[in-house]
Amino acid sequence: MKLVDRSIVITGAASGIGRALALRFARERPRGLVLADLPAQRAALEALAADLSAGDGAGRAAVATLAVPGDVGIESDVQALVAAADARFGHVDVFCSNAGLIRDGSEFTPDADWTLSWQVHVMAHVYAARAVVPGMRARGEGYLLNTASAAGLLTSLPSATYAVTKHAAVAFGEWLSIQHGAAGVRVSVLCPQAVDTPMIQQRAGAAAAANDGVITPAALADCVVDGMAAETFLILPHPQVETYFRRKGEDYDRWLGGMRRFAAKLDSLPDPDRR
Repeated sequence: MKLVDRSIVITGAASGIGRALALRFARERPRGLVLADLPAQRAALEALAADLSAGDGAGRAAVATLAVPGDVGIESDVQALVAAADARFGHVDVFCSNAGLIRDGSEFTPDADWTLSWQVHVMAHVYAARAVVPGMRARGEGYLLNTASAAGLLTSLPSATYAVTKHAAVAFGEWLSIQHGAAGVRVSVLCPQAVDTPMIQQRAGAAAAANDGVITPAALADCVVDGMAAETFLILPHPQVETYFRRKGEDYDRWLGGMRRFAAKLDSLPDPDRR
């Protein structure tokens, strides 16, 4: 998938990974970008859209950009987002379902937090697929980029809600690829570890994810462009994740034992060292 002359939707675009994707994709000279985030992020979203529409006079030309505030956990908002993209740019070639959140939790986490994580990390991908896959199949091409996490292949020690819903996101991406790949719909699932974004900054319990280094959002975005060009299903900005995932599959019980030891080590550290 080359991004030149493509219309691209990015959710969670006001900051972090979504913002980096928008800036990087703009260098590929797409037909248009449609940026979405929560209504509370309207100012940041519109500022980014204005910046991209103006270009930077250097390597990034001006790109027609539309800002559409909304909540990806609400299907009608996702439908409205796609309708706005269709109205402005004809149809959606690439949908980047990127919005996410993280909160520490366990089996005792309140149901409301489980539901919120499920809506944002799983149902948002479902709603996006419902909205764009029929058109992509009819045209014989399209691309879904779903942001999950290395936690969706391994786990998240501080957060059961994050680990479980990110696993589900990977599984749904697999299903979409199997069901629609022959019709020309390509699917990639982005599974980074620690990225230098507001989501992990100053967050307790981030030590496990940062164990292999914290990459910049710009470096991640470069990896995404390369991964989409190769139409790779798993896009892994931290290459170590592939090794860990393979070892997990080769000896699940050994992997679980190692993770127990790592969890115990983290629990023994003072709180400032666990951040």
